Amino acid sequence: MPATPAWPPQSTPRLFTDQPIVHGAIRIDGPQAHYLIAVMRLKLGDPVKLFDGASGEWLATAASIGKRDLTLEVSEQLRPREAVPDLWLCAAPLKKGRIDWLMEKACELGVDRVVPVVTRRTVVDRLNLDRLRAHMIEAAEQCGRTAVPKLDEPVKLAVLLRDWPSERALFFADENGGLPAFEAMRAQPGPAAILIGPEGGFDDDERAAIRALPGAIGISLGPRILRADTAAAAAISLWMAAAGDWQAQD
Repeated sequence: MPATPAWPPQSTPRLFTDQPIVHGAIRIDGPQAHYLIAVMRLKLGDPVKLFDGASGEWLATAASIGKRDLTLEVSEQLRPREAVPDLWLCAAPLKKGRIDWLMEKACELGVDRVVPVVTRRTVVDRLNLDRLRAHMIEAAEQCGRTAVPKLDEPVKLAVLLRDWPSERALFFADENGGLPAFEAMRAQPGPAAILIGPEGGFDDDERAAIRALPGAIGISLGPRILRADTAAAAAISLWMAAAGDWQAQD
C-alpha cells in the first residue's frame, strides 16, 4: 500500500505577512501575491505556510485567486513561535551588498535584534531600513524562522554605551586582542550583544569608552584579519554554539 504523502509537502511556499494571522480568510496582494501567482503558479486548494513574526507558523490554502491578489483560508497552526536566543547584533553600517548579506546571515543565525551603530570611522551615513528588513524577511522565509529580528534606527556609539542595559553582556571584537571568543561567551551566559566596528575598526578613544563599560568583554576572533561582515557572522556563530540554541538539548 503506498504511503500517504506528507501534508503540507516540503515544496509548499512559505510567506511572511504583516497581518496578524487568525483562523479564516486572509487577503494577500502586492509583491507577495505576484510571487505566489506568477512565480509559484499557485492553484486553488494549494497549500501555503504563513507566519507573522508573532503567532508561529500556520497552514493555509488558496481559496480564490485573482490577477493581482488572492485569498488564503487559514486552517491550523503548524508550529508555535520559536524561542529566540537573547542576542543582539550591534554593528557599524557597511556598504550596500555587504550589509545586505549581513542582515540575511544575522537572521539565519538566529539573532533577536539588530542595532546599526555609527562610529567615527563608519563610512555609510544613510541606511535604507526598509530594504534591510526585506532582506531579513526573505531570509526568515527561506530558513524556517517564525520570528523576524527587530531592526533599530541607527544610533551613535556614545549613545549606545550611555544607555546600555546593565544586565546584558557586550562582547566586542577588538582587533587589538581580547579573550578567545568561544571561551568568553561560554563563561558569560545570559542576555548578550555582539559589537562589531567598521572596516577601519574602532579608534583609541572609542575602544577606551567600550572597555570602560562594566559589561563589556573584548574578544578575539582568531589570528586572521576579518572583514566586518565576516567578523559579525563568525561571532554570532560562536555565541550560538557557546550560549545560544546550537547547544545540545536535553
